[in-house]
Amino acid sequence: MGFFSKEEKSKIILRAFKTLFFLITMLVSLLLFSAPVLLAIADTLLPSALLSASLSPSSLSLSTLSSHFNDYDFRYSLVDIPLISIIRSAVIICVYGLCDGPRRSRGPYLGITTICSVLSLIFVSLKASYVFSVADIDRGVYVRAMEMALFICSLALAVGHIVVAYRTSCRERKKLLVYKIDIEAVSACKNGFPRYHLKIPKEERAN
Repeated sequence: MGFFSKEEKSKIILRAFKTLFFLITMLVSLLLFSAPVLLAIADTLLPSALLSASLSPSSLSLSTLSSHFNDYDFRYSLVDIPLISIIRSAVIICVYGLCDGPRRSRGPYLGITTICSVLSLIFVSLKASYVFSVADIDRGVYVRAMEMALFICSLALAVGHIVVAYRTSCRERKKLLVYKIDIEAVSACKNGFPRYHLKIPKEERAN
């Protein structure tokens, strides 16, 4: 009494495995569906956090930002990289929100995302060639590592925007294709097939 048999234990384990698999599948589908929004949030927060870490022992604040903008130099300043990421994410997420299914499948969303990401890739790559060409011993190994992580993160997120936009456009294109097939099937059923009337013999009509 109080103990499960082997068959009941196997059923419980199988049911738990199915439930866990269903929850993981739902979580993955939710992440894939909200990938553009999550990537835009990551693109806004991660470069700013890495810039703040590279500025240690000082932290990222309004005063330090104003001083960095006042002393801005393309070859040395890094404050423009998080700014580029924020602008890129804002433009992409606005286009994503304004576009519906057909526009996400092809046209504005994928095109604007690709243009913004490619332009930011060119800018960050060109800036990296200037920044890392100068050997600055005073910065230290930790600050140098944070700067490299900042550039790599910005480049990776730019590529990620293109990949996510392409996958989103493919998903929306598949939805439109399925919807088009359904509409054509319904219209074919309505217009393509003649209606057959059941003929009743005269003898049965008289009765």
